[in-house]
Amino acid sequence: MKNKEGWDGKLRVEPKAVITNPEALEDSDYSDPEAPPVEEIEADEDLLAEEDPEVERLCFRQNQISRIEFPPNVAATLRELDLYDNLIGHVKGLDEFRELTSLDLSFNKIKHIKNVDHLVKLRELFFVQNKISRIEGLDELTALRNLELGANRIREIENLDSLAALEELWLGKNKITEMKNLDHLSNLRIISIQSNRLTNITGVSALPKLEELYLSHNAISDLSGLESNTTLRVLDFSNNQVSHLEHLTTLKNLEELWGSNNQLSSFDEVERELKDKEKLQTVYFEGNPLQTNGPAVYRNKVRLALPQVVQIDATYVRV
Repeated sequence: MKNKEGWDGKLRVEPKAVITNPEALEDSDYSDPEAPPVEEIEADEDLLAEEDPEVERLCFRQNQISRIEFPPNVAATLRELDLYDNLIGHVKGLDEFRELTSLDLSFNKIKHIKNVDHLVKLRELFFVQNKISRIEGLDELTALRNLELGANRIREIENLDSLAALEELWLGKNKITEMKNLDHLSNLRIISIQSNRLTNITGVSALPKLEELYLSHNAISDLSGLESNTTLRVLDFSNNQVSHLEHLTTLKNLEELWGSNNQLSSFDEVERELKDKEKLQTVYFEGNPLQTNGPAVYRNKVRLALPQVVQIDATYVRV
């Protein structure tokens, strides 16, 4: 029954959640001083003893596991093991897990790649954000397709010659000064060496299947060294020191070119190097003199030089 104002006496509140500490979503180390203390739950030491013997995937992300200890009853069928974000300091306890095809030990405290060379069926191996200073211990992993070693302390690309099946190599945020020792990786499609210490582009000319190359946040001054990589679809050299757009004429399959925050200043070079790239869809040039010297006309000039592109920086210019 409603009153004369039309109200039926029921209070309706829109169902929604309000985040009072949104900074917790951005900062992985965030701690709320007013939050109640965390209660540590003692794990049952037989937690997996009665697990389905046919189990294929185990995920123990974001715990406080310091040692890899699993009962042997799960080893025969386990294919994927995820121990992302724990406290593991040494790779041990995997002797029986020879059926693994995916192993994730990212965000731990591991200093050395050891005791994985018997896992010959591995196709994916993740060691992101550890304390690894050397690539080693992988010689027998000839089935490996994806290797992720980003955010470590690696200074040199080495000991990868036997990984001929490798398709993806992720080495961002290390201390690498030179791309080398890649010649045997003939199936490599993706390389990421972002946020390292590169000053030039070397070591990729012998990679016939390379499709994506990520080189942002280095100290690269020119783009020579890519002439043979005619299969490249994505090239990211943003946040470097490149002053001239050149050495790209042979890259007929380019679809995306990310060149933001360099020293590029010539629209003539943009047109000369990229106008004939019929597959080119996306270009990023913001933060270059191309854009900063004339922001009002920048996008129109790029459109005139490259009428085939659909996206300029974050803006779609053609549907």
